[in-house]
Amino acid sequence: MKRVYVDKLTVGEGSEQIRDLLLSAVSSLGLFVITENPERADAFLRGGAEDRVYQETFDFRDGVDGRAQIGTATGTSTRNGNRRSLGVSVGEDESARQTERKHEAFAAIRLVDKDGDVLWSTLQQSAGTKFRNAGLDLVRKVVDQLKLDVMAARKPPGP
Repeated sequence: MKRVYVDKLTVGEGSEQIRDLLLSAVSSLGLFVITENPERADAFLRGGAEDRVYQETFDFRDGVDGRAQIGTATGTSTRNGNRRSLGVSVGEDESARQTERKHEAFAAIRLVDKDGDVLWSTLQQSAGTKFRNAGLDLVRKVVDQLKLDVMAARKPPGP
């Protein structure tokens, strides 16, 4: 297998960018010649990917409440009767809203030969790292796995 064509990825938002990153990263490996002409390819990288940024909102509410009521009454009318009453009430309520920005990417990628046989596949996901966004980290994971598996397949069997 010499020439690989990176096909359009399906699924959702950001898949075009993932494909472009994948093209560049696989090309830099030097394991294959990347072709833009599918008719010249020996194999195809296919699959689906999504790279999305969204916000997640959390609402928190915490409260404590307590009440007590004591009352006594004697007599038949309010003029000549005894009345006593006592009331206590305690309450505390706290609420907060937190919004987090999330960036996630995932991909299911496979290497397929001209006959449609799957030669290799991987499923990767990423929430990004401190220094890489989720899309770049995802492509790095896919390419690292591809390199490991291709090098292992090319390695001659040991004694």
